[in-house]
Amino acid sequence: MPSTPLPETMRQVRFDGSGGPEVIAVETVPLPRPGPGQVLIEVVAAGVNRPDIMQRQGSYPPPRGATEIPGLEIAGRIAALGEGVSGRAVGDEVCALVISGGYAEFALAETGQVLPRPEPLSLVEAAGLPETVFTVYSTVIQRGRLEAGETFLVHGGSSGIGSTAIQIAKQWGARVIATAGSAEKCRFCEQIGADAAIDYRETDFAEEVKRITEGRGVDLILDMVGAAYLPRNIASLAVEGRLVQIAFMQGYKVESLNLTPIMLKRLTITGATLRAQPKENKAAIAEGLKTEVWPLIESRAIRPIIHATFPLEEARQAHELMETSAHLGKILLVTGR
Repeated sequence: MPSTPLPETMRQVRFDGSGGPEVIAVETVPLPRPGPGQVLIEVVAAGVNRPDIMQRQGSYPPPRGATEIPGLEIAGRIAALGEGVSGRAVGDEVCALVISGGYAEFALAETGQVLPRPEPLSLVEAAGLPETVFTVYSTVIQRGRLEAGETFLVHGGSSGIGSTAIQIAKQWGARVIATAGSAEKCRFCEQIGADAAIDYRETDFAEEVKRITEGRGVDLILDMVGAAYLPRNIASLAVEGRLVQIAFMQGYKVESLNLTPIMLKRLTITGATLRAQPKENKAAIAEGLKTEVWPLIESRAIRPIIHATFPLEEARQAHELMETSAHLGKILLVTGR
């Protein structure tokens, strides 16, 4: 335990029911205590992510056993250690993937999902890493099996996930194509490493992919849009191509689908969620990140793109900004600690 006594209470964000940003409130509650295998982190900053919006709207409840407090990624200093925790020390500057509870001055994290703050980054910047790098590494590299020389398409390239996927895929030696919703967002994608960016509001992305790849298609697609894109995603894949689905912002049911291209091109369609996975799986992802991705962050080859920061008390404004989709990269809440 730290030599300086911990406070008895803390501030945290809660949702007063389901609905729009108006249900967001800040309250004072007792400080949580770490259980076996957990650490208590004094939060400096927390990421705001689409799943937080969905949880607030009532369409993405926390897994069983998780707190109702939103927030999936944090950075700060370890304030206390739970029973059985080794290799950590009070005062360590870290970032962590959490199952819930990140919108607070203190949050609990499983020790296997805690990573050291990369040397070039501040703690505020490091808060923009966990949710995106865990997601991209586990889906694009591990599940999607991206290899050097392949062509990779990511939808929503200007988002937190998209901007991270562009950077990681480039470091893996892939040719990267991104879609985004404006000329400004397309320029942003190209500035951070995309070889080509498609304004999906102006162009049919499947036709443009066909043109860019001279009819071959792409080897791997990371998609967050869902049903509305599935037929065109299949049309955009090359022989032996893979589609990894991680969200369905525009629907999860397809009324009719021609299966012939899947068979003829020997396609693989898979998907993944991160939050509901067992903590052992997430710890294994963290080990891979530490070995393969953290050195790239330390060398500044990959960096979190921070669009805006808000005080914890302005979580409502942070959600309102995310819902406009006007941001380029990450939105963060800072506690002032």
